[in-house]
Amino acid sequence: MMARAFALAGLLRLRQIEKEHAASDLAAANALRRDAGERQARAIAALHAVPAEATDAGTLFAMAAARASSRSMLADLTALAAEAEAEAAAAREAFTEAKKRAVGLEKLETRHREQLVAGDLSAEQAAIDEIATGAWQRAREGGEA
Repeated sequence: MMARAFALAGLLRLRQIEKEHAASDLAAANALRRDAGERQARAIAALHAVPAEATDAGTLFAMAAARASSRSMLADLTALAAEAEAEAAAAREAFTEAKKRAVGLEKLETRHREQLVAGDLSAEQAAIDEIATGAWQRAREGGEA
């Protein structure tokens, strides 16, 4: 018996590809978010590592410049981290939506397969019943003759 193909198989495959793509985007966004956080932590550590005592005016100016540069870099990294967090949230939402679209079709496909299996079993049972009935009829006719 030829099983009837799932009518929405092409759309299901497209939804699964969209879900895989969204999962990949989410993984990349999470990696960027982690990287931005690590860079921010390193910048904070570098800012704290600048010596607190100056021995002369030149050292004091150098310390001030280093702190100003570090604070500027930290502000940039804070903005980058916030942007990375927003992108990760958007990617998480896109993945959730893609997953929802795929899950509905996956459930329909599962139901379709279950119906095909039930139909095949029913047809098989009908054939077995027909064979049994025919054998019973032949046995009965053979006994009457």
